[in-house]
Amino acid sequence: MAEPSYIYFNKSLQQCRSIGARGGRAFGRNQRARRARLTTPPEAVPVRAALSETTAKAISVLDAQFPWLALQKIAGVPDARLRFSARDCADGEAV
Repeated sequence: MAEPSYIYFNKSLQQCRSIGARGGRAFGRNQRARRARLTTPPEAVPVRAALSETTAKAISVLDAQFPWLALQKIAGVPDARLRFSARDCADGEAV
């Protein structure tokens, strides 16, 4: 598209300012019309209630369900599951 600067040639400074002001008013008018067409923003989403199960609770449930994995975490040895059986872990302590 050609540059529309040709409209400023052979015009006085006051005429150039008037042309620029007309463009500014048109821009403002169009902007207000555009904003009026927009829908109102949705209402803020209410804060959800806290989740029923926390991470700590989930960990304790899993530790109770799989005690040999809890020992893996305690022992810190990669092959702890081979050293301890579920029978050995009944009280939650390594033997």
